[in-house]
Amino acid sequence: MALKARRNILLDHRINRAKTYPYTIPGSSYIFREGHSLKFLGPLNLADLKGRRPVLAVGSNQSPNQLARKFAARDWGPIPVIRAKVKGYDSVYSPHITSYGSIPATLQEVSGVTASLFVTWLNNDQMMRMHETEIADSNYTFGILVDLNAEMEVGPPIKETYVYISNHGHLCDAGQPIPLSEINALKRRQTGRSQLEIQQFVRDFLEPRIEIDEFIRISIDSREIRRRRSIQLRTLAQSIQLKSFYKISI
Repeated sequence: MALKARRNILLDHRINRAKTYPYTIPGSSYIFREGHSLKFLGPLNLADLKGRRPVLAVGSNQSPNQLARKFAARDWGPIPVIRAKVKGYDSVYSPHITSYGSIPATLQEVSGVTASLFVTWLNNDQMMRMHETEIADSNYTFGILVDLNAEMEVGPPIKETYVYISNHGHLCDAGQPIPLSEINALKRRQTGRSQLEIQQFVRDFLEPRIEIDEFIRISIDSREIRRRRSIQLRTLAQSIQLKSFYKISI
């Protein structure tokens, strides 16, 4: 295969990765191990979770595809990924662009909404690896969310969970947070948008003359342009208000 053709295939792959965030999210709880997801076949109890901490996933960390990218190169052991109906919160877009070109998610408190999210139960090694992928670039702050009202599909109930919160606030349209359409939620007052729709929204605001795939390609290829675009998006952002969130220094 010619070099140019290989480069085009790689480019198409990178753009597709950016446009398909938050990737495939299963409809039920699962065990992630060695790049694969296995559906739960039995109960989960406290003994199974010994030495693990719950971490709420609000975007692509719910997907086995993203976990496979983050936990590659070695056997990190199994990760229980438990579906939860979380009341009073929603998954909304953060006003920044990732290194792989996507507009990512963050958590926001939204009265009356019940979001279908997942809790990853991580051991110490897995937690440190997750820190590397989430907070190394200073886009997210790690902390604990207390007074949680969540209905767990599998395993014991929880009243608090760790979570990563965007340092950039949440992206707004007409002053309102924009939910992810790929995340199921009840009683939303705002219409959710897909990754492609939010990319077009951001493109139209920043550089409306650029074709959408080219806009995404530039975000992927240039760290400086990515940074500049993220700064410009702050004019469409509001700060995140989570009254039950407490920052933890790493």
